[in-house]
Amino acid sequence: MRRIPLFLYLGLLASALTPAALRAAAPTALGVFDGWGAFRESETPRCYALSKPAATIGSRSEQAFASIGFWPRARIRGQFYVRLSKPRRADSELRLSIGARRFILTGQGVHGWARDQRMDAAIIAAMRSAPSMSIEGRGAEGGAIADTYRLRGAATAIDAAALGCARLR
Repeated sequence: MRRIPLFLYLGLLASALTPAALRAAAPTALGVFDGWGAFRESETPRCYALSKPAATIGSRSEQAFASIGFWPRARIRGQFYVRLSKPRRADSELRLSIGARRFILTGQGVHGWARDQRMDAAIIAAMRSAPSMSIEGRGAEGGAIADTYRLRGAATAIDAAALGCARLR
């Protein structure tokens, strides 16, 4: 499985969240499961499970979200990505905590993702059995970044996104 280049993933994901893009080619909702939604974009094609944080420390400067993406043409299945509520300091470690599991994410600015496919799989497995996850780091302005997500409905949304793209190529 190949990983999609980050700039392409972020550009497409950001365009999917802008009002103009939503009017032009709105993603198909595959379902909303508690705080998580599953969506399919047939033009790209891609599917993803998406949620916004339930809680954030301090004021946020960005529209934060976490997602699990599926890109059939690129043979990408289950790629974790998070957009932080504010940019992080370049030398700051970005930690994802899910239950008893801890992951050190890679990325820069407001972007974070798993280092490799193995970490993606471990994150999804942890998400399936925990009530919440949090992403923590040090902000570019020196304050803390702490975005917390409820995971109720995440497993169902991830499965719906995977099934939504199962036959797309």
